[in-house]
Amino acid sequence: MQPPVFTRALLAPRYWPAWFGVAVWFLLAQLPYRIQFYLPHLLIPYLKRNKKRLNQAQTNLRLCFPELSDKEREDLLYETLYSTAMAIFETGIAWFWPKWRLRRLFSISGVEHVEAALKDGQGALLLSMHFTTLDIGSAMLGLYVNYDGMYRPHRNKVYDYMQKVRREAYAPGGTAFSRDNVRGMISRLRQGRMIWYAPDRDLGEKISVFVPFFGVQTATVTATAQFARLGRAKIIPFTQKRLPNGKGYELIIHPPFENYPTGDEYEDALRVSKFMEDEIRKIPGQYFWAQPRFKTRPEGEPRLY
Repeated sequence: MQPPVFTRALLAPRYWPAWFGVAVWFLLAQLPYRIQFYLPHLLIPYLKRNKKRLNQAQTNLRLCFPELSDKEREDLLYETLYSTAMAIFETGIAWFWPKWRLRRLFSISGVEHVEAALKDGQGALLLSMHFTTLDIGSAMLGLYVNYDGMYRPHRNKVYDYMQKVRREAYAPGGTAFSRDNVRGMISRLRQGRMIWYAPDRDLGEKISVFVPFFGVQTATVTATAQFARLGRAKIIPFTQKRLPNGKGYELIIHPPFENYPTGDEYEDALRVSKFMEDEIRKIPGQYFWAQPRFKTRPEGEPRLY
């Protein structure tokens, strides 16, 4: 696997604003964590200007939490916006903090589940989801688990380079795969590697089945079971939680799925969806709701966004 390569083309004047942004990001990351914990409140008015994302978050919360009052959903929306803004600072921490400093910020449990798989020589999909703490959780995981990851290439070449470089630094020896590199993922799983994987995106009906997610029929990819079967791999979920009042994080590696996959696409997708829903319900304000999760609809149903 070739490491990401820095080229002189990235120094072209059109990329100077992006490099300036990286420098500012680095400097902000050096602030004490307690200060960074409260700064996101200042960014919420700017996030609200993105009407498309705001509408997606509001629609998703309305669909997924119909039992809440308007005031309760408005409070949950604010918490979601705070978490989205905090993700900017948490990504800076994940990218730029030394490992000794990051280690002081969290506790971890369940490492024995990964160790057992490694002892058996078996690879695993480290099942995650798009909490706003995605990057910092992945960096924390990398201090204890050597794994490969998946990422979506970015149009901005500087950001794409930084994203790949820093994410590969989370776990020494790890590789950040483009999400369409299916063959590479299966090969690494068969070699006994751990691979970070988050299937909670709407990727269209062709590679999905509709299963309930918060009571809404949702296009859910069938690839999780396919990767487990073709890669002869376990499914080991992990989640992370931001603690209140700037007290850090908890990272939990859950027991592996038993009797998975079953060979039934619907039941296998439903099991993943049910796990994700259960975990999101514990900390709904930390999930990234500003995405078109319900964009693909079953035949005959109207668009939701």
